[in-house]
Amino acid sequence: MASNGTNGPDRRSAFLEIYARLKSELLDDPAFDFTDDSRQWIDRMLDYNVPGGKLNRGLSVVDSYKLLKGKELSEEEFFLASTLGWCIEWLQAYFLVLDDIMDSSHTRRGQPCWFRLPKVGMIAVNDGILLRNHIPRVLKRHFKDKSYYVDLLDLFNEVEFQTASGQMLDLITTHEGETDLSKYKLPVYNRIVQYKTAYYSFYLPVACALLMSGEDLDNFIEVKNILVEMGTYFQVQDDYLDCFGDPEFIGKIGTDIEDFKCSWLVVQALARADENQMKVISENYGKADQSCVMKVKAIYKDLNLQGLFSEFERTSYEKLISSIEAQPSKAVQEVLKSFLAKIYKRQK
Repeated sequence: MASNGTNGPDRRSAFLEIYARLKSELLDDPAFDFTDDSRQWIDRMLDYNVPGGKLNRGLSVVDSYKLLKGKELSEEEFFLASTLGWCIEWLQAYFLVLDDIMDSSHTRRGQPCWFRLPKVGMIAVNDGILLRNHIPRVLKRHFKDKSYYVDLLDLFNEVEFQTASGQMLDLITTHEGETDLSKYKLPVYNRIVQYKTAYYSFYLPVACALLMSGEDLDNFIEVKNILVEMGTYFQVQDDYLDCFGDPEFIGKIGTDIEDFKCSWLVVQALARADENQMKVISENYGKADQSCVMKVKAIYKDLNLQGLFSEFERTSYEKLISSIEAQPSKAVQEVLKSFLAKIYKRQK
């Protein structure tokens, strides 16, 4: 696999080849004496949970590193950047396996959640812990001799802490929201999104690429802020698509209204609703009944939340572009613009 495999449609298959290599290393980890059954279990568990998504986070490490370097990557560089990308995909898999249990979800990426499989059940909790523990195994094997090894460990630990704390905030806010919708306000929403999604989905891939490039992350606080802002914009889009997107196109049916989610739409609706509309929202939000969902959606339409979202999208984009263009490094600007291009006006 030469470095020219890092472009176009080959880029994804070259990336997936590295997953296969990392998986086989984990299945022969000398720290544990595997039985045939346990090796088969991990093999199946990894294939089911790790490589199934869009792989955006993982591939972003490779893309960002290439832009920072300003030229094609050698085979070794492509391998290392991809390995860090896969560590992020492993982190994502760990969060999702446990998230699905907490939310009693039924499907994920178009198939049943891992814990819903007949022989899995609550073994999935331990599988989540194993997924989390695979990350330092991989990092130790491939980065131990690198000058930035400790920084990588620190980065993954910090982002995991931020994400888990964001998840806690989401869970307790939703719990309180069930009895008191007045808890659903914009600052609360922004804080949940920042910690639960933005750090690991947007900042982490770029931070990995910066560390590989020999940079000190302390010099990139403004870049971190821009990426967190982008992550917030991404989540608002997600909330919007959950309600107004085409399920055929998105690949899932939105359930934020039924699930009592602290969604951008409900936060905006509660801030704008008159007494009558407020009553309809509080009587119907969080109920699985389709007629209740339709009543909430009707209020979203009456309050023109679609127009509000378009305006939010336009102003966010303009603000992000001007913050990006204020960055002294042209390569860093390129990285940030490539992220923004992927998400601006997306439909799924």
